[in-house]
Amino acid sequence: MEDLKRKLRQFAEERDWEQFHSPKNLATALSVEVAEINEIFQWMTEEESRKIESETRQHLEEEIGDVMNYLVSLGAKFCIDPVEAAKKKIRINEKKYPVSLARGSAKKYVKY
Repeated sequence: MEDLKRKLRQFAEERDWEQFHSPKNLATALSVEVAEINEIFQWMTEEESRKIESETRQHLEEEIGDVMNYLVSLGAKFCIDPVEAAKKKIRINEKKYPVSLARGSAKKYVKY
C-alpha cells in the first residue's frame, strides 16, 4: 500500500497535479470512475455480466485501477488505509447482518 501511495504521489507531483487533488475533487473523480464501471455493465443481462469478453475485462481492469487509485489517494489525505477500513467495515457488517438473520436474504439490517 505504501508503495502505491508513493507512486501516486510521485505521478501527481511530476505533473503538478497535487493542486487539483483536494478531498472534494478526489471524491468526485472516484464517483465518476465507479460510474464508468457501471457503464460497462449497463445494458448487459445478468448472465452476460458474469461472462465478459477479454476486451471488456481489460476495460474493467483499467476502471478498477482508476477507482483504486482515487480511493487510495483520498484515503491518504486523512491517513485512512482502504484495506484496513474495509476489514473494519466487514467486522461492523458481521454484527449488522448476523448469519442467523441474513443468510439468503437481501434485506437491509433495519428490516430484521
